[in-house]
Formats: sequence, structure tokens, C-alpha cells
Amino acid sequence: MTEAISPETVRARGSGTQSVYAALRAEILSMALSPGSPLDEVRLSERFGMSRTPIREALLRLSADGLVTTLPNRNTIVATIDFAELPTYFDALTLMYRVTTRAAASRRDAVQMAEIRRHQRAFAEAVEAHDAYGMIEANREFHVAIAVLGGNPYYVTFFSRLLDEGRRILRLYYSTFDDRLPRQYVDEHEAFIVAIEAGDVEECDRLAIAHAAQIVRQIQEYVARDMSKATAIQNL
Repeated sequence: MTEAISPETVRARGSGTQSVYAALRAEILSMALSPGSPLDEVRLSERFGMSRTPIREALLRLSADGLVTTLPNRNTIVATIDFAELPTYFDALTLMYRVTTRAAASRRDAVQMAEIRRHQRAFAEAVEAHDAYGMIEANREFHVAIAVLGGNPYYVTFFSRLLDEGRRILRLYYSTFDDRLPRQYVDEHEAFIVAIEAGDVEECDRLAIAHAAQIVRQIQEYVARDMSKATAIQNL
């Protein structure tokens, strides 16, 4: 007869899975765990001080997110970055900049605008402090907050995932500035805020296109200039 599992045990395991998932996800997205890094269940179990079951469940969630890969020999590694897929990624990213910013300009919500401004202040402070991880996090939250103001939850979900997938590329890009991001990025965000508050849909669209084009161009130049580094990262 199978022994019953108590609700407390289920909750404890779920909590353990979530903590492992959150920690590894943050390390992968920030590049603290580089593409291709091995993720051994035994070592992770020792590191987090828990059984292999929540470790395995956390890795399954990360796999569903596209952040880890299980190899034919059943070893698990941090997913590599497929630079060949960048053009399609950039197409989707550009589209989401445009539709979310246009949608935000057509709505009015003082509370959500305050949230957008809060993330913009965090971004400006991170740029001033040369804090790359802070910049990446605040940039994500700034654009997600704009999507939330736009009012389409499907856009919010899709754009959030795109921005998460792009964190590793953005981290590599920021490193080309020695984490000293030009002030123009802060100014571009401010221009978004002004256009959204003015309800200027066409100006929002123009700014979104220019913002996306600049990021795409600079990342493409980085990859082309440092292809040996990019290839090394991809093939770890």
C-alpha cells in the first residue's frame, strides 16, 4: 500500500523547487552561470541542502523556459545561445516594443505611470552606478510596466519572456561598454514616458522603432566584431 504524502510535505517540496528554480534562473539570466555550464543534480542537491527531487523538478521548469538543455547522455547544461536565431528574435522584440508602447499611449492610468517612472529611476541609478545587472533588471521592468499599461495580458506575458531571453545577450553587450552605458539610453526611456503621457501613439511608434533598431544594430555589430568570443560561448 502506498504511503500517503502529507500536505506539509508537498508544500515543503514545492517551496524547495521554487527556491532552486528562482536561484538558478537568476544565475543563468545574469550569465553568472555561463552557457554550456553543467548542472549536476548531485552537486546542486549538496549546494541547496535538499533532496534531488526538488532539484529535478526545478530543472524541468528551467527546461520548459528554454534555459537548460538535457543532452542525449542525460546530463543537463545551461542552454547555449543560438546566435543564428538572433534575426527572428530581433523581429519579435521590435514588434513588441511597438505594440506595447502604442497601446500604452492610448490609455490613462496614473498609478501605472508612477510604476513606469519608478522603474525608470531605478534604471537611471543603475546606469550612473555602472551596475550592469541592475540596468538589465530595471530595463526589463520598465518595458514590462509599459506593456501592463497597454492592457493586453498576452502581450505582457510574451514580452516578458522575450526580455528574459534577451538578458544574456544584453549582458554580453553591456560588457563592451565596461558596464558604462551611455546616457542616451536613459534619455530614450524619458522620451517614451513623455510620448505615452501625451497620448501620442505615432510618436511612441517612432521611438519604439528607433530604440529597437539601435539595440539590434549594436548587438549585431558586437556579434560580428567578436564572433570568436560569441562562437566560444555558443560552443561551451
